[in-house]
Amino acid sequence: MQCVILAGGLGMRMRPLTDSVPKTLLPIRGRPFAWYQLDWLARHGVTEVVYCIGHQGDQIRRYWDAHPCPIASLRFVDEGEQLRGTAGALRLALAESVLDESFFVLYGDSFLPVDFAPIWSAFQSSHAPALMTVLRNEGRWDSSNVVYSNGLVELYEKRAVTPSNMAYIDYGLSAFRRSVIEYSCASDLSTLFHQLSLNGDLAGYEVSERFFEVGSPQGLRDLELLLPSLP
Repeated sequence: MQCVILAGGLGMRMRPLTDSVPKTLLPIRGRPFAWYQLDWLARHGVTEVVYCIGHQGDQIRRYWDAHPCPIASLRFVDEGEQLRGTAGALRLALAESVLDESFFVLYGDSFLPVDFAPIWSAFQSSHAPALMTVLRNEGRWDSSNVVYSNGLVELYEKRAVTPSNMAYIDYGLSAFRRSVIEYSCASDLSTLFHQLSLNGDLAGYEVSERFFEVGSPQGLRDLELLLPSLP
């Protein structure tokens, strides 16, 4: 399994901590967050990571050059300081010929305590061009943005006003066929997900574990409490 990690953002919500270090290298319990993220991926079947880096991306390269990596294969795609958006980063990875025919996409500040293998199997058997993992949210963690039923994301809508029938939220892990990126001109994944959902082309996979992230101070504290309890 290949996983593309989108780690090129500016980390605005975590300033001043991210003035000198990218979000994915924020320290937590004595290690950078990235170590926990890649260790979890490796223990759940991911064999290759493609890092899409940008702002302060050289620090991520230097960290993994200097430390043993849990993942067998690690590659980098560098946007520099001219960020292209989340979907634009995937198109750059496509242009540099590093995308497998099918791959996961994960954000560089997300820790998702789920088993990746059954999600991968569900995606492969669905024959859908893309899959989004979803969590029944009902406004608990953030604004719900998904209408989900029977293995299909019927609507993804990331906007300020949430329709009353939206009980699910994008969990932060998705899977794609490479062909979707080849034919999309969207700069942001939210735009691509929205269009796929309208076309009936976005499979869904429901998870039950909450998501964790280091994109906010509270998120960092929550993850710090979780880590000692992980197997």
